Amino acid sequence: MKSERYLQGLNIFTGLLMVVATAMVFLYAPREVTMGEVQRIFYFHVPSAWVAALAYLVTLIAGILYLVTNDRRWDRVALCSVEIGVVFTLMNLISGALWGCHIWNDCWPWGEPRITTATITWLVYVAYLMLRAGIENPERRMRYAAIYGIVGFVSVPITYFSIVLTRSIHPVVFGPNNPAAKGDAALTPRMLQTFFFCLFTFTVLYVDLLWNRMRLEHLSERVEQLKAKFLSA
Repeated sequence: MKSERYLQGLNIFTGLLMVVATAMVFLYAPREVTMGEVQRIFYFHVPSAWVAALAYLVTLIAGILYLVTNDRRWDRVALCSVEIGVVFTLMNLISGALWGCHIWNDCWPWGEPRITTATITWLVYVAYLMLRAGIENPERRMRYAAIYGIVGFVSVPITYFSIVLTRSIHPVVFGPNNPAAKGDAALTPRMLQTFFFCLFTFTVLYVDLLWNRMRLEHLSERVEQLKAKFLSA
């Protein structure tokens, strides 16, 4: 099938991008003067946050489309996207903690707005998965999940703007700087090139993971249908 060949091609392309991105992070991007080698976490930390936000945005859109059309394919998109978003949010939290250990001498400063709101966002979408697991009726599960996915997205912009609207020690690399932030660093041209390449790479990675996960979910649903048909025969 053409779709299978396209997916295989995307898998290979994504793998090559990841290799090049990793090489750029450790070999092309210069060493940051203030933070040193630990600053290289930035090239994975921010793109993972971007992928998580993108995944939750797709869940929001898919939820709206499901409520409008009652097409279960949109529910499948929402579920698969949330699973990816939860993984990348956790990656963002862990990489941020590793960064914080060096910059702030505190891996998890309680009360820091960005860390707190990002953790809440992660818990919101973990709860989304728990909600789905706790409802047996398929139609009710899909409808409740769609509504939850729409409402839960409120946590995403709150997380993004938390360090701008409140006093925070979290650095603001792009946009208006927070005077209370620590660890800010001006990005050189090679740093910016590496960052945007990593951002592009992680975006492609998201598309690749979503496609593969949706394919797996479709096959799983097909197996369940065949099992039901066999048992009813």
